[in-house]
Amino acid sequence: MTTFDDREAAYEARFVRDAELEFMAQASRNKHLGFWAAAIMGMNAEEAVRYAKDIIRTDLQEGGEEAVVRKIGKDMGDLRNEARIRERMAEFLVEARKRAKAGDLVTLI
Repeated sequence: MTTFDDREAAYEARFVRDAELEFMAQASRNKHLGFWAAAIMGMNAEEAVRYAKDIIRTDLQEGGEEAVVRKIGKDMGDLRNEARIRERMAEFLVEARKRAKAGDLVTLI
């Protein structure tokens, strides 16, 4: 293998690892967002766990942030504040990315 091949392989490995960390960070964001919304809606602990898992599933099945915002907004009904949902989503993602960079994958999901 040449030096170029080594660098290319290292770049590809880093790309894969970065993608994995981002996936984990987004799932963590969704989990925390689900718990946050569940608390506002007055759910008990068992319901909150189910709801957080449902939010993670929504992101995976329906494709992204907009689906999550729509679901939480719909579920919150009169309690909904889309700007606040997006604000909390951004805050949770920043924290999850910090934990991912620190190698704290255990607490991500």
